[in-house]
Amino acid sequence: MVSSPLLIDADTAVRLRIAIARLSRRLRPTAAGAAAGLTPTRVSVLLTIVREGRIRISDLASAESLNPTMLSRVISDLVDAGLVARVSDDGDRRAAWVQSTSAAKKLAERIRRERTRALNQALEGLSEDDRRILEQALPALEGLAEQLRDERP
Repeated sequence: MVSSPLLIDADTAVRLRIAIARLSRRLRPTAAGAAAGLTPTRVSVLLTIVREGRIRISDLASAESLNPTMLSRVISDLVDAGLVARVSDDGDRRAAWVQSTSAAKKLAERIRRERTRALNQALEGLSEDDRRILEQALPALEGLAEQLRDERP
């Protein structure tokens, strides 16, 4: 197997990975999600369903990188909470879809507002130059996220 050359040095790659992980962990918990009794995994699945609209369960498993057994439990919990509805596929009885309820859409909006507010508060502590650098880096970070999504098993 031929390895590809490093595009950034190992120390920089580690720093980038750690920074992304810390940002994710610190933005993940929200009062709205906790009040609804949702784990970070349930929140992530819920937000994906709300964002995508009606989504096939197999596509949701792929998007969330969850095994079918774990995803089935998460979906059952969200259905029990009245946040998600299962929908049968008339064309393929083996396939199933899920879609968000109006309660899920309201909860997702509260979670997004909390995360945005937390991020904006943290950004206030940075210099204007650092905020501008982050803004300019967004397209590259978005592309990196897509690359990682497409390359993960």
